[in-house]
Amino acid sequence: MASLKVQICCLLAYATFLSQMISCQSLPKEHVALFTLGDSLFDPGNNNNINTTNDYRANFWPYGRTFFGYPTGRFSDGRLIQDFIAEYAGLPLIPAFLQSGNHRFIYGVNFASGGAGALVETHQGLVIDLKTQVIYFKKVEKSLRQEVGDAEAKRLLSRAVYLISIGANEYLSRNSSISDEGYVAMVMGNLTLALKEIYKIGGRKFGFPGMAPLGCSPFLRSQAGGNGSCFEEVNKISQLHQRELPKTLKKLEEQLPGFKYSVYNFYKTISERLNNPSKYGFKDATTACCGSGVYRGTYSCGGKRGIKEYELCENSSENFFFDSYHPSEKAFQQFAQEMWSGGSDVISPYNIKQLFEA
Repeated sequence: MASLKVQICCLLAYATFLSQMISCQSLPKEHVALFTLGDSLFDPGNNNNINTTNDYRANFWPYGRTFFGYPTGRFSDGRLIQDFIAEYAGLPLIPAFLQSGNHRFIYGVNFASGGAGALVETHQGLVIDLKTQVIYFKKVEKSLRQEVGDAEAKRLLSRAVYLISIGANEYLSRNSSISDEGYVAMVMGNLTLALKEIYKIGGRKFGFPGMAPLGCSPFLRSQAGGNGSCFEEVNKISQLHQRELPKTLKKLEEQLPGFKYSVYNFYKTISERLNNPSKYGFKDATTACCGSGVYRGTYSCGGKRGIKEYELCENSSENFFFDSYHPSEKAFQQFAQEMWSGGSDVISPYNIKQLFEA
């Protein structure tokens, strides 16, 4: 019996030794992880796992109809920008942080939440705001230290690329008593705080899509009189964000050694597709594939948001917009390609590929 106990103790000690060896093993020198924070542009299904309403979820049919064949929680018919970026970088599909099951975080993780903002007050209690996403990131950092050891975790976090999309929900639900300049300044201020926190933990390379011309979504077109015009009041603040974001990041670059950033001109590249859809392979860049009412601008896709009836186009890839707010997978793939390897006319001072290689 004593001999058996000794053997068991030896086996347990060996197993512990092996697990420590595995956890502290070096990652490939060229390994670069991908971490994502933000809103519905990047949410892969985090909102499936929080107490919220269907206004901030996309975990029902026909979302996910083209690529996955089932709803994942992504606000599109298929993949989003970060899914394609991961593919181009040779990474697996990056999971949602709140997805059930144990994760190894060496490839990265996604914290984005549909409806989230840089301000805690934006849809408060229904989404995961940017500040909370950074808190979750700190938990991941601790897990990584346990998984690969302190030195490897530090190296992984400093080499990783961080994609962040934030601000749209502030501008879509803003208080009209605050000026456009005031709102954008608040968003930039909170974004700056979040970036400094990530920098403290080790983050150095950040990519941003910029801001879409929000007033040209089917939802806001339908609110602008139904004559096909965009809601220019909302577009003004979108343009202001697109102009101010590079200035904010330039200041951080001057303050923080090793800080690198990349800004995609989302306003410009979406506007080009809306103005000349056929050039980019779209038959319609005004009407959503899924929804109801004028331009299918009523946010009823899937029939789970208070209105049961909705229309669904036959081929999602013919429409620039999939639902009343969000682009189709085909559009997301085009954005991802330009973000990955585009020139300085669309993304600067680096493209995302250059950030991965930096």
